[in-house]
Amino acid sequence: MSDLLEQAGQIKTEQGMSQEAIKLVSNRLWIRQLDPRVRVVSVAAFAITAVQLTSMSILACALLFAVILMTQARLPFWSTAKRVAMMDGFIAFLLVMLPFTTPGETMFTLWGFAASYEGLNQAVVILLKANAIVMVTMSLVGTLEAVTLGHALARLKVPEALVHLLLFTVRYIEVLHAEYHRLRTAMKCRGFVPTNSWHTYQSVGYLVGMLLIRSFERSERIMKAMKCRGFQGQFHLLDTMAFTRRDALFFSFACLVMISMLMIEVLNGPVA
Repeated sequence: MSDLLEQAGQIKTEQGMSQEAIKLVSNRLWIRQLDPRVRVVSVAAFAITAVQLTSMSILACALLFAVILMTQARLPFWSTAKRVAMMDGFIAFLLVMLPFTTPGETMFTLWGFAASYEGLNQAVVILLKANAIVMVTMSLVGTLEAVTLGHALARLKVPEALVHLLLFTVRYIEVLHAEYHRLRTAMKCRGFVPTNSWHTYQSVGYLVGMLLIRSFERSERIMKAMKCRGFQGQFHLLDTMAFTRRDALFFSFACLVMISMLMIEVLNGPVA
């Protein structure tokens, strides 16, 4: 028995060391060494630029730029593909309905409803925009730790209330998740089995209500504890963010790409 426990401990230790090694190698990538403020501003600028584009060829270039950033960030392929697919599934209904709700030249007729080429064009444009923005966001901001993102937003003079909300959510979301599991375990110990019945709906409502009440009580205790430690509504940031030459080169290149796409869009018009 002791040998099995020792082997399990060795396996767990090796897995932890391998994960730390992967994290260390990932953090050495140039794209992950960029200033978090530069990454946040670049994502915001790219999103604004992509929304303004209507040409499929230029949007395809924007998507290619996003794919290049993803390869440089070395995101896990399957998990990244699943996240992008989830986003595509969220807007799938809109993409399917657009050809039938947008007037224009008829492409085909289904059950008496005409689908137009103009609607299909709009659907493809929306799909390209959404995927390009999501991929760039995952490459630049998605590789940031939540606390680092909060500090970057604070350095960019984002309202303190929003920064505090983000930081507290990151800190206590796992606490609320553990509280939910304790309540669920208590329900199971009392023989609760979810079914399609009024009792189940009522029990789930009680579960949500108790979770909200306990969350509110915990937040009051946390606030009192923070006030006892001198909290006055402001976090003192101790990070050392510095704008380096690498940041200047990347931001200049990103701005050049975005301005070029906008200029081509304006000069040539919405050409598919």
